[in-house]
Amino acid sequence: MVHYVRMIICIPIFAGMLTAQRAEPQRAFGVGERLLFDVNFGIITAGYAEMLIPKLDTVMGNTTYQVQFNVRSTPTFDMFFEVRDRYETYLDTAGIFPWRFEQHIKEGKFKRDYSAYFDQKNHVAQTPDGDFPIPPFVHDIMSAFYYARTIDFTGFKVGQRVKLMNFFKGKSNPLEIKYLGTQKIDVDAGTFNCIIVEPMVKEGGLFKSEGRILIWMSNDERRIPVKVNTKVIIGSIDAELKEYSGLNGPLKAKQP
Repeated sequence: MVHYVRMIICIPIFAGMLTAQRAEPQRAFGVGERLLFDVNFGIITAGYAEMLIPKLDTVMGNTTYQVQFNVRSTPTFDMFFEVRDRYETYLDTAGIFPWRFEQHIKEGKFKRDYSAYFDQKNHVAQTPDGDFPIPPFVHDIMSAFYYARTIDFTGFKVGQRVKLMNFFKGKSNPLEIKYLGTQKIDVDAGTFNCIIVEPMVKEGGLFKSEGRILIWMSNDERRIPVKVNTKVIIGSIDAELKEYSGLNGPLKAKQP
């Protein structure tokens, strides 16, 4: 059931040789940011999702943002299907690419623990299943979303796509993000002017569904996720922003 709350955007692949010395100035996020979502299945709140950047950390000698994504079902929903998921990525503070990724899944009787170290200098992902070649600046499912928040969609035409790469389960998978325009939406956290994108998810996304996935992000420098809608076999699931704190600046897309 956790498939209802997983959200991801991936980013364009960068061609050429990587030196792991890239500067990508950004104002979208910083340490202390916390976003809380209600996950609704129809009229029922089935779970909660939390995205946060609690601190800086050092991985392979590099300064990183520790980024977490936590998912849990409500006590009522636990009786039907208990979900306790945690994702972590360690994102280079200068280049906005990952050095480490962790995934800890508990969904009903299913459990999975997975980790990867990204040697971004030698283009190798080190995982429990072995070492795998990776393209320059490859992303995991979490780091890719945070990088996408730094992309300026101004000037994009409706239907325009961004090509991207994402590493998962020993493979670097090509994906695309389609820009769908703008819309004003209401959620518990307020009314926001948003841009809408559709990740063309294959393997390794934070969603697994049988239909479209739409993501609304605030149409300002923060580009925080405001709403995610995904179609599944038995209906439609929405993750909607409930609370936020510790943003990296004013949220100009929020309406009075």
